[in-house]
Amino acid sequence: MTQVQLAYGKTGLTVGLDEGWNAAIVEPRYQPGAADPSGALREALRQPTAGRPLRERIQASDRVGIIFNDITRATPNQLIITAILEELRHVAPGQITLFNALGTHRANTPAELRGMLGDNLVDSLRIVQNECLDQASQVYLGETSQGHPIWINRALFDCDIKVLTGFIEPHFFAGFSGGGKAVMPGMAGLETILGNHSAANIADPRATWGVTHGNPIWEEVHEVARAVGHTFLVNVTLNRDKQITAVFAGDLEAAHAAGTAHARETAMAEVDGLFDVVLTSNSGYPLDLNLYQSVKGMSAAAQVVKPGGAIVIAAECWDGLPEHGLFAQLLREANSAEDLLERISDPALQRQDQWQVQVLAQVLKQAEVHVYSAHLKEEQVKMAFCKPVQSIDLRLAELMGLYGPAARLCVLPQGPLTIPYLKA
Repeated sequence: MTQVQLAYGKTGLTVGLDEGWNAAIVEPRYQPGAADPSGALREALRQPTAGRPLRERIQASDRVGIIFNDITRATPNQLIITAILEELRHVAPGQITLFNALGTHRANTPAELRGMLGDNLVDSLRIVQNECLDQASQVYLGETSQGHPIWINRALFDCDIKVLTGFIEPHFFAGFSGGGKAVMPGMAGLETILGNHSAANIADPRATWGVTHGNPIWEEVHEVARAVGHTFLVNVTLNRDKQITAVFAGDLEAAHAAGTAHARETAMAEVDGLFDVVLTSNSGYPLDLNLYQSVKGMSAAAQVVKPGGAIVIAAECWDGLPEHGLFAQLLREANSAEDLLERISDPALQRQDQWQVQVLAQVLKQAEVHVYSAHLKEEQVKMAFCKPVQSIDLRLAELMGLYGPAARLCVLPQGPLTIPYLKA
């Protein structure tokens, strides 16, 4: 029996693989963390990938907005923001605002903010959490080339320079995370997010893992970020231990392109054929906090599962489905995965979280999804048209037996930190 450790919650989960199975374990190419991550950040801010150093771009009188990821991302916010502030010692703290890029996610609690940022940053700087539903807090910047209205947080727009932080990894419909996503959806209004995440855009075959140019979602994200103006990017890549491996800073487009090229080399893996069964995770804490986020792990597995195959995902889901937002409500309104996809495909439907439901339905159209979670109830898993799992070991044995002696199994221990793709 081969033991495999899945990224699951904060502790991980051990699964046994029968020696007789035809199994392939696919993981990201491991990179050690930077020996001096603060030094790596400082060097990137002073010698950026593209453009002038951060300090040279900011006058003492400037209002500075620093955008950071919310609790659903593993970004080392405190480390990154502290390094940025060291370069801004000539700017008074009262002129610096931290913006929590929530997109359509719920506001983070005071305890969560302190956990992400540390007491010093929370106590010394103003923090604004995006409220996508509050149009009074937004400014209208016209329309995108796709005809979607641009509503952006007004306090962010009023800043003289916007520092976009985040981390870069493959993204299931935006191609890669990081870059302009800090602005849109991070600091955008709901109408703007709904336009970008429309059913037509999500269904576009170019809106997928690892594709940027030509991807209608990524293209519009960066169009909105350019409309906001005066941006400076600080993005990092991380290893499976959530350690910084590289830093990409400077002009938005060039710095993000360099970061995505690096992430592509380490996080995307070629396989020689499709698999009957794919075992995955959602990369552990904090990424597997709910089933909504765990659709990403399912989508990663769907890249290499045979039509009619099975996906088994381990996701802790301590935040439930969740019940905040409309993800759970949209699931409740449908009778089947097919009905779900049909409803979402209706151009008249524009509702928060429909994009995640649409991707889930697309995955379910291709394969069964079996969910192991310590926190979801069986009825919650079934409501998402998935099959609840009590024991991954037993379920794998059942599935491998079902697909026969020639069945192929793929294991993605780190979930969507590795995106497998079929050899051309």
